[in-house]
Amino acid sequence: MLWKIWSEINLLSQLTTQNGTGCGLPRHHTNASYWTCGFYSKPIQRDQVGHKEVTSKALCRGSALRRRARCWKSLREGRRLKVRKNPWEFSLPVPRDRLHRKGRFPSVMRGISHLAVCHPSHCTQPGLVLTLGQGDVGQLGLGEDVMERKKPALVSLPEMVVQVEAGGMHTVCLSQTGKIYTFGCNDEGALGRDTSAEGSETTPGLVELQEKVVQVSAGDSHTAALTDDGRVFVWGSFRDNNGVIGLLEPMKTSSVPVLLQLSAPVIKIVSGNDHLVMLTVDGDLFTCGCGEQGQLGRVPALFANRGGRKGLERLLVPQRVPVRGKGNRGKMRFQDAFCGAYFTFAVTQEGHIYGFGLSNYHQLGTQGTEPCFSPQNLTCFKNSTKSWVGFSGGQHHTVCVDSEGKAYSLGRAEYGRLGLGAGAEEKSAPTVIPELPSISSVACGASVGYAVSSDGRAFAWGMGTNYQLGTGEEDDVWSPVEMTGKQLENRTVLAVSSGGQHTVLLVKDKEQS
Repeated sequence: MLWKIWSEINLLSQLTTQNGTGCGLPRHHTNASYWTCGFYSKPIQRDQVGHKEVTSKALCRGSALRRRARCWKSLREGRRLKVRKNPWEFSLPVPRDRLHRKGRFPSVMRGISHLAVCHPSHCTQPGLVLTLGQGDVGQLGLGEDVMERKKPALVSLPEMVVQVEAGGMHTVCLSQTGKIYTFGCNDEGALGRDTSAEGSETTPGLVELQEKVVQVSAGDSHTAALTDDGRVFVWGSFRDNNGVIGLLEPMKTSSVPVLLQLSAPVIKIVSGNDHLVMLTVDGDLFTCGCGEQGQLGRVPALFANRGGRKGLERLLVPQRVPVRGKGNRGKMRFQDAFCGAYFTFAVTQEGHIYGFGLSNYHQLGTQGTEPCFSPQNLTCFKNSTKSWVGFSGGQHHTVCVDSEGKAYSLGRAEYGRLGLGAGAEEKSAPTVIPELPSISSVACGASVGYAVSSDGRAFAWGMGTNYQLGTGEEDDVWSPVEMTGKQLENRTVLAVSSGGQHTVLLVKDKEQS
């Protein structure tokens, strides 16, 4: 028995040295909701741990790789987990209220340990920001004299950026160091900062938030930020067909970041036009915002209009989306979530696709055109040969990509937004977009679509009225065309995001690739 424990501890020590994590799990592991572990305290402090605890720690890596466990943040640089003569005594202590139980850690982690969340959607590649389209309220970030750009233009920012998000009329940039810069319309506080100085909303400005941010999302009038410890901050407001409904409280907006109260750490956030979806480390979905079209997935049609008798609190207070497993056996666990303007997609841990919200043009992939007020298993996405890895939705259409790099579209076809060629009609099931190379990610604006190829090129199609396609013309484009421009020469496109009338690209110089 002692020999077995000793060999497991040796393995743990070796893995820590190699990978820098207390459980040996690689920091870049992409299987979603895992944390890596480390305990920050002075080496002279020691704590005795029993045989069961040692065994649990040694087996943690295997459990995590099998998606059964979560672990804590990696050890600080230079720290190593050392084993003393006594096989179950560590030179860095394990807090007694942080012990493994059945291969899992408690959800709330504070004190000596530091929680860090991760998800494949968290962007880490730094790049430069380009914008194009209409900029009459400063959403291009090019100053108050620039009203439009027909070709991508470089935005001046003080540091490199890892994520860009285009809201309805504003833009959000997440820097390499976890800071947020915003520009554009600030009428309802979507920028999260003071813009009283003339013209200050038309150029990038820093949002005062002390926490390190790992992901951002943006809607028509709201912005959200996910911190590295799983908390969510929001600012701005949600709206419905009658106007402002508020942010956290009815009819109250916020021009600075405010913390959402949630029962579990969040690993991913994504926004529709006026709703916010949060995926927790436990695989639950929490939603808040407008629910008129069913996009919250938890508010019945009877109460969708401003919450019914319970009022707006029913909509604005984040609550879990209830989904039962097959045969009513336990609740469903999710591993990913995506938003369209007025609808939501969610991917279960088994790879099944669920959707809820507006589907008046079959943009959800439903046979009917009625809105879905609760999650529906979307059978049109069932395919045993591939998995779906990305979704993006506009007002009435959806573009998605599978693990083989093929892009698909469904929904309304008007203005060429499906990219299926002239004369295409609306589709109720995902249809392959022809003439595209291998695709790594997709994006949608209100009536436009985008695809980023595996070799770093951006393709666009749809309504050309706002110059969002990069063609330099106002004509609609019915089939994908490669985006071009001086600022795209010798650069690789990392990501695209599109708002109501403008588009943002994250690019990288090819010599840095």
